[in-house]
Amino acid sequence: MFTGIISDRGSIVVADMKGTSMSLTIDAPLTAATVSVGDSISIDGVCLTAVSVSSTSFTVGVVAESLERSTLGTLTVGAAVNLERPMRANGRFDGHIVQGHVDGRGTLLSTNVEGTAVRLKFSLPQDLARYVVEKGSIALNGISLTITSVSLIEDATAWFEVVVIPHTLDLTGLGDFETGTHVNIEVDPVAKYIERLMGERR
Repeated sequence: MFTGIISDRGSIVVADMKGTSMSLTIDAPLTAATVSVGDSISIDGVCLTAVSVSSTSFTVGVVAESLERSTLGTLTVGAAVNLERPMRANGRFDGHIVQGHVDGRGTLLSTNVEGTAVRLKFSLPQDLARYVVEKGSIALNGISLTITSVSLIEDATAWFEVVVIPHTLDLTGLGDFETGTHVNIEVDPVAKYIERLMGERR
């Protein structure tokens, strides 16, 4: 399990498609020093397994399911990615429950500067709209953020907004996003469990 608090940024040094799967090697000396083969790591919000590790980098395999739901298939050499190691059982819980199981992709619709912060508006798949609530949590490229405004469930186009402080903008690369940039979205998993349980009781 992750918390959506990004601990490092890495750079793609190998992006190799192999049939319907992909192999990614990421240069990240700080993270590589703490990773062993078989360990889980969140890469732009996608939970993956390290299959090889060096002193400065590590390699992960990405299956078709992850490529279809996330933006990982569009990564090229030189791209920067957000990294987070799983939370320890005795660790601090600073974000929210993030599984690293991306639900879909969103698109940056607009950016508005508000003092030192920035308000970002994203689209999201219509079937995810019911899980997104004002003042709820959402993970974008693995970043735990608070939702400040949402579309109505019945709206033809689903959207939500977040307000991001300078520290997060700089640490995660959100400050470099341009209109049209795609992001990985993971909604709060608690909402999905409740919906499933309530449906079975009807």
